[in-house]
Amino acid sequence: MKRTIIIFMATGLLITACGKKLEQINPNAQTSATFWKTGNDAVQGINAAYAPLLLDGAYMRFTPILLDVRGDDIRSNSPWTAISGVGKFALGTGNADGYGWAFDEYYEGVFRCNQVLDNVPAIDMDSDLKNRVLGQAYFLRGLYFFHLVNMFGNVALPTSTPQSKADFYKKQATQQEGWQQVIADFKAAADLLPVSYVGISGADAGQVGRATKGAAMGYLGKAYLFNKMYPEAGEQFKKVIDLGVYELMPDYKDNFTESKENNAESIFEVQFSTTAGGTDLGWQGIPTSTWAKTSARAITYGAPNFGWTDVQPTMSAFNEYMQEKTVDGGTDPRLDATMFYNKPGETIYGQLFAQVYANSSYLNDIFCRKYENGDGNKANEYDWKSGINERLMRYSDILLMYAECLAQQSQTAQAAPYIQQVRTRAKLPDITSTLAAMTKDQMLTQLAHERLLEFCLEGHRFDDIRRWGWLEDPTKLAMLKSRDPEFDNYKPGKELYPIPQGEIDNNPGFEQNDAY
Repeated sequence: MKRTIIIFMATGLLITACGKKLEQINPNAQTSATFWKTGNDAVQGINAAYAPLLLDGAYMRFTPILLDVRGDDIRSNSPWTAISGVGKFALGTGNADGYGWAFDEYYEGVFRCNQVLDNVPAIDMDSDLKNRVLGQAYFLRGLYFFHLVNMFGNVALPTSTPQSKADFYKKQATQQEGWQQVIADFKAAADLLPVSYVGISGADAGQVGRATKGAAMGYLGKAYLFNKMYPEAGEQFKKVIDLGVYELMPDYKDNFTESKENNAESIFEVQFSTTAGGTDLGWQGIPTSTWAKTSARAITYGAPNFGWTDVQPTMSAFNEYMQEKTVDGGTDPRLDATMFYNKPGETIYGQLFAQVYANSSYLNDIFCRKYENGDGNKANEYDWKSGINERLMRYSDILLMYAECLAQQSQTAQAAPYIQQVRTRAKLPDITSTLAAMTKDQMLTQLAHERLLEFCLEGHRFDDIRRWGWLEDPTKLAMLKSRDPEFDNYKPGKELYPIPQGEIDNNPGFEQNDAY
């Protein structure tokens, strides 16, 4: 059973009338002046900083969409342009549905983290617990900033709680300054966070789902990697490996089900639950205790008759799984964990695929299976409530990112065993010696293939494409267009989302991204 760590904080109002301040304090409402007093307040404050991860613009629905749909492994025929326009690089500034909600949710998270970082240092409390609270605040702020800088480019970087109206207008920082802040936050988090919450004392003792040292080092390495700082990135990934607390799950599929959450492969995941919280579907704005803590990803990505089918894999991704047989002559098991498709005996939500889609065009189509409740646990996804945690970073990602750092430094022999670890879990042949003999460019090409198979529908592919420089390479861009015609609409600068027009209008000096 999940131990939920999400709670919600109230804010007070200063009421004025007839020019006089009403000095009464509402006993039913907390204010900054009355709240930040105890260690328990600090824990509640950091719990609230996790809450925006569960909102619609974040991992409840739209952040997976924004990360997934632009890759050549994913397509969208959704009638809602807030989704289909993502993959077609067709979003504009006139309607900020989706991407604008994500922008707002990330800043809500930054604000809550800043409250913790501003107020907790002065609280008289257990020093170890204080360090863990502050470490989580740095980690979460780093994660929110990571998304803002990576998706939107030049954004504001508030690092303290506004004290006046003027404080709300932060200047637009450069992308380089943004990455520097992301790196600083993850560094601070790594110094303060524990490897595990098992064996500690305090209100957070034994709680899974909280940020750890491994998560901070993993994301620090990822920030370095995105900035082509390969020695620095590799150092962090190796530190995560050397912790000795993570390993690949024997069954790849266990990483995407509700029954095997927070497992040995998990570096960091967003905690969703069908039992925690209230029963109301919560979308945007300030969360309340009546909101459920569930994900809408499953219904959004769900196959026809079971969900909205707003997101689907591409046939090129399907074919990629068919390029190599397993050691026993079978198909890569990651395919069946990732997609529903018409094969003998295939079932979908307890029914035969071939019968559900008989005499329809869906019979020969492919649909999302990863993160779906399609193995018979539910009849369909139309209740909008999935409890499957979103895995943001897995140990296999650490292994392949570390191998990439080594390859980028022409250390292909050293990188080979880490790639093979991931292949071995998928029952693919041992090609360690072949990998070791590859040139740098050959190994990077191989890694592009390996990462697609391992992380399809996990929001990594487009970020990989960007940092590999494929969008600037005419040959690679032509290949992407052949794999996913949505890339026909790509123009330089469209790798970033537009900054919501409301932010441009309300924040003096803010400029829109060049492509918009």
